Amino acid sequence: MQRRRLLKGLGAALGLVTIASAPRGVLAQSDRPIVLVVPYAPGGTSDLLGRLIAQHLGAALGRTVVAENRPGAGTGVGASFVARAPADGGTLLLATSTTLAINPALYPKLTYDPSKDFAPVGLVAAVPFIAVANPSLKVGTLAELVSLAKRDPNALIYGSAGNGSPQHLIAEMFKAATGVQMRHVPYKGSAPAITDLVGGQINVMFSDFAPALPHVRTGRLVALAVATSKRQPAVPDVPAIAESGLAGTRDFDAAAWQGIVAPAGTPVDVVAGLSRELGKILLQPEVRARLQDLSVEPRSSASPEQFAAYIRSEAGRWGEVIRASGARVD
Repeated sequence: MQRRRLLKGLGAALGLVTIASAPRGVLAQSDRPIVLVVPYAPGGTSDLLGRLIAQHLGAALGRTVVAENRPGAGTGVGASFVARAPADGGTLLLATSTTLAINPALYPKLTYDPSKDFAPVGLVAAVPFIAVANPSLKVGTLAELVSLAKRDPNALIYGSAGNGSPQHLIAEMFKAATGVQMRHVPYKGSAPAITDLVGGQINVMFSDFAPALPHVRTGRLVALAVATSKRQPAVPDVPAIAESGLAGTRDFDAAAWQGIVAPAGTPVDVVAGLSRELGKILLQPEVRARLQDLSVEPRSSASPEQFAAYIRSEAGRWGEVIRASGARVD
């Protein structure tokens, strides 16, 4: 009896060791690279963040992790690909608030089920946004932008990273708050939208910081305001929208987020191990410094369960934003 109890205890201990070492042990059993799907075009914040996470996750697991861009359909192309991938930890998705919290309220039909097709792994970062304009508009503040839009309702064309992207919804929130009209041109990611903004094909955008700030610093774009409740360290001289004094904007605050999910059915021990490794990566000084360079805020969830709860709460929040703003996919 004592021997059986000893063996049972030893088996339990070995089970804990297996779970604790699952990421390196289970995932390192294959020579095939792990694919981290980034559902946006190269060059934007999501792309740069995905490549950073892939690099450090690969080092942690002792296995190659490749960031692969699959843009389109408001992150739906990449999300659908991962939803149908083998649930073995070999394919992951850099999921965003668009993928898991916005699209369910925006699209009547999706090619994936945000609540059933994925196993949440962990939160990675919060992403602020900034209103930028082409200098040809000759506006330097939001008040001047609103004044121009009210004089000529057809004057403004804004770009976004795609239908249903935070860039799209934040602009729609701003339109609803101020009563202005702006025409929407969706792109497959922030980088191509910024390229056209600099080139004058569109004239305003609520952009994530990474693709916009280099052009702000060289004078090719004008920074009007940040879409958060307070100023951001990366651009301390740029006011928050809430500071603009415009009617309807006093409580304006919008930010997006990024996280990692795996296909539903991925073994619990693999998901838990990946979550732990992700949390460790986000504590590394060099990673935090790079995130600061990208003007995003590190955000780590304590567990996959906590991340799942956060996704549910964010789906409710963005659903309210979509209904209140009247935003729709066009």
